[in-house]
Amino acid sequence: MHPVSNDTKTITSEEIDVITSVDEPCNLIVWNDDVNTFEWVIETLIEVCGHTEEQAEQCAYLIHFQGKCAVKKGEYEKLKSMCDKITDRGIGATVEITA
Repeated sequence: MHPVSNDTKTITSEEIDVITSVDEPCNLIVWNDDVNTFEWVIETLIEVCGHTEEQAEQCAYLIHFQGKCAVKKGEYEKLKSMCDKITDRGIGATVEITA
């Protein structure tokens, strides 16, 4: 028989900050769909993310064949702004914390 423990763990605010920090590196993920054209995704990546045409094309192929692509890495706030602009264009995108 296993003894029952009534011990509780106290979580300090420092531990919570580490868990909820959005200053950690994040990825901007663009998701594949059956609606948007390659041209529209490429144009969006160039205009919103500052990709070259070649970078945007490579990302578009990865999105198409793998279902998603991490198109940008950086701080949450900057990527969230880009994510909002991409989704405003009808393309699925999310920001994921990579920690």
